[in-house]
Amino acid sequence: MLSTITFLPLIGALIVVVLPRAAGRAMRSVAMLASLAAFLVSLLALAGFDMSQAGYQLVESQQWIPQYNIGYKVGVDGISIWLLMLTTLLFPIVIAASPGAIHTREKEYYALMLLMETATLGVFLALDMFLFYVFWEFALVPMYFIIGVWGGERRVYASVKFFIYTMAGSALMLVAILFMGVTAGTFDLERLAAQNSLWSANTLLFLAFAIAFVIKVPLFPFHSWLPDAHTEAPTPGSVILAAVLLKMGAYGLIRFNLSLFPEASRQLAPLMIALAVIGILYGAIVAFAQSDAKRLIAYSSVSHMGYIVLGIFSLNQLGVQGALLQMINHGLSTGGLFMIVGYLYERRHTREMARFGGVWAKMPLYGALALILVLSSVGLPALNGFVGEFVILQGAFQANQLWAAFAALGMVLSAVYLLTFYQKIFLGESRDPANDTLTDIDWREALAVAPLIALCFVIGLYSLPFFSAMSASVNSLLGAAGMVMR
Repeated sequence: MLSTITFLPLIGALIVVVLPRAAGRAMRSVAMLASLAAFLVSLLALAGFDMSQAGYQLVESQQWIPQYNIGYKVGVDGISIWLLMLTTLLFPIVIAASPGAIHTREKEYYALMLLMETATLGVFLALDMFLFYVFWEFALVPMYFIIGVWGGERRVYASVKFFIYTMAGSALMLVAILFMGVTAGTFDLERLAAQNSLWSANTLLFLAFAIAFVIKVPLFPFHSWLPDAHTEAPTPGSVILAAVLLKMGAYGLIRFNLSLFPEASRQLAPLMIALAVIGILYGAIVAFAQSDAKRLIAYSSVSHMGYIVLGIFSLNQLGVQGALLQMINHGLSTGGLFMIVGYLYERRHTREMARFGGVWAKMPLYGALALILVLSSVGLPALNGFVGEFVILQGAFQANQLWAAFAALGMVLSAVYLLTFYQKIFLGESRDPANDTLTDIDWREALAVAPLIALCFVIGLYSLPFFSAMSASVNSLLGAAGMVMR
């Protein structure tokens, strides 16, 4: 089942490639059907998922390169199940929203988008470290081209910067993977975790993995590639970058750093927490100074992803579970905000907030949907952002009360810059006559963002099933690593 989910988008990409270049509607239809099929099969996987079981489920294992003990092994547990669902949900939504932003070279675009879905799914499901690395690197290539071909004026600079940053970190991780695989005689993640006494306190190995992952998160001070990539990427690229690709880094910190290097994780947790809190405050302050709406949301990602790293390195159940839930929340809220800004850009071809004002009067449905997503990102009670950040702060207070207090200040700052963003664009008087021509979003645009908003309310009002699915796996991970389980 997991292989079916992973490779259905790849099959769709191959079909798109052989279609005539003039068959734009057919390409969009194939891409949508392939991504929807992956989502429907993932729903079957979720329906059969045993929430009380801590281990991996639906495991598939085959020899791949036997002379080097490299295998094809995939599985899902409570740590990865919701990331699997987030990924398969977001890609059909993004493909549905693509026609408004993508007008050239549609064949290449839809093929690359489907290839990226296969790669990101492989990252979340791979249980062999070499296989994980193959999917990890594979995910870089489609996003590099999506930014570089369909992006803004500085798209080449942004795409090259994105590629160099992520490749530099990945090279260190590859060295660590090869060292561990040769030393242990296997690349199987379960077997490596069982032998973690060989490298539990190895700081160099911890850093080799952590640098690759924190660049992807991105954690301060490794964040500078993100605002450029987000600003220049087309709207669908920005949504996937924020909602899915950033989560690959946070997932790696949990799956690899905590399970393989528990002692080094404890030793370096104060440093990671300090960087996370600095990132929370820095991202919020710099976001407030932005005039470009998309760049503001990009810096808000730096701030909000800091909460996720804070939760992970609180090294307790509340912190890690809150971080996992906040990965989903950030994907929904920030992904939705990038879609909202994209809708406006497609109408006005500018993202300068000073050029707007009074947009809600012209686009009432659009304004209402945008307000919900803004309040979700702010962390308003009854919406998803509040639940994730509140649980993370609970875990953080158990780990370090001083840093947790500074992190709580970040929630106040997020309200300042996000509500200012909303006020400048949607409220007051129009500051440009061109705004008089604005028309409200159509049914296709509203339908694309509706599932994200619905889930913001679902998680905010009833998050128990989400925590229940991850609880056993998180407890098992922390228990095996000798960390705090409360």
